[in-house]
Amino acid sequence: MTLKHTALLAALALGLATTGAATAATAPSHASIVIRHQTHGCHAWSFNGGPFKASQSITLRRGASLTLTNTDVMPHTLLLTSGPKLQITHARLGHMGASLTLSFTRPGVYRFTTKPGEDYMAGVKTTGADNVLRLTVVVS
Repeated sequence: MTLKHTALLAALALGLATTGAATAATAPSHASIVIRHQTHGCHAWSFNGGPFKASQSITLRRGASLTLTNTDVMPHTLLLTSGPKLQITHARLGHMGASLTLSFTRPGVYRFTTKPGEDYMAGVKTTGADNVLRLTVVVS
């Protein structure tokens, strides 16, 4: 089985076909994610202007870049938890308007999360459990 087939099977297993994520043939070469604060669950992120959710699964083509922008009142640090090695400089999105861009030069399944516990801020009210953001990026 080739690496391309492995990545495609992983994407199907994650349910990308039903979440509206792009297929490998139409995967964008640049994408954006926006992090925002919300009352229920505290945080969410949106892929290319889509719905805000705590967990996102996206597909990008090899060589694509992904820009993350923090519009939340709280800081976030992006952590790569599994997948091919990736250079992340300035992973801390420590203020509103902070952004970083990642370049995906190797195919594979990359899993990210935000660092838990750094998002507490006096006076900010939320309902429900606080969440850690999760992102799966399939690069083919």
